[in-house]
Amino acid sequence: MSNIDFNVIAFDLDGTLADTAPDLAASLNHVLARFGRDAIDEQDVRHLVGHGARALLRKGLAATGEAAETLVEQGYPMFLEHYAAHICDGTRPYEGVARALDDLAARGIGLAICTNKPEAMTLRLVDALGWSDRFAAIVAADTLPVKKPDPAPLLEAVARAGGGRAAFVGDSITDADTARAAGVPLVAVSFGFSDRPAHALGAARVIDHYDELLPALASMTGAP
Repeated sequence: MSNIDFNVIAFDLDGTLADTAPDLAASLNHVLARFGRDAIDEQDVRHLVGHGARALLRKGLAATGEAAETLVEQGYPMFLEHYAAHICDGTRPYEGVARALDDLAARGIGLAICTNKPEAMTLRLVDALGWSDRFAAIVAADTLPVKKPDPAPLLEAVARAGGGRAAFVGDSITDADTARAAGVPLVAVSFGFSDRPAHALGAARVIDHYDELLPALASMTGAP
């Protein structure tokens, strides 16, 4: 097996490890329906995800009419309640994820999640996906006082997973800014929820499938 010069690989969750768009879209549209708004197509929701549930709701309201903060605050608990009850109805891991995680773990590489999803939701989803024993560390939006793109959550996730040289796998400009601030190289996935092409994120490598992850990591010896 080719050498991978990393001790820890951290992953974003939504749009990186799992396609959560079906359930996020369903929850957003549940709230919009409560407000008498039109539904937003799931494909369009994919470009609105990435900055947390409030931001998603704010963008959804703006796309369908008025987006006053009072409406955001009124809709936020509706969104969370619906999403918690349907968190893994349509969510699925991306193809090849399990094999890639197994291969990394077999090399003794620590695995972590660094996400802007609330911790309770993150743990619920990780459990629903059968991943509770896969990750040495999970740092979510409210695990620390700050969240991505502040580098602290990523650095904390790496430390909790054993520390050492790390890489971050993500899909968005938030992930790219986080990795840059933390001094950690980014592997960008091209199939996530980004509002721009993966090649525009300034990543050390871009992959189109998880079969490409280990070769990409192996090719990154000396990457900043």
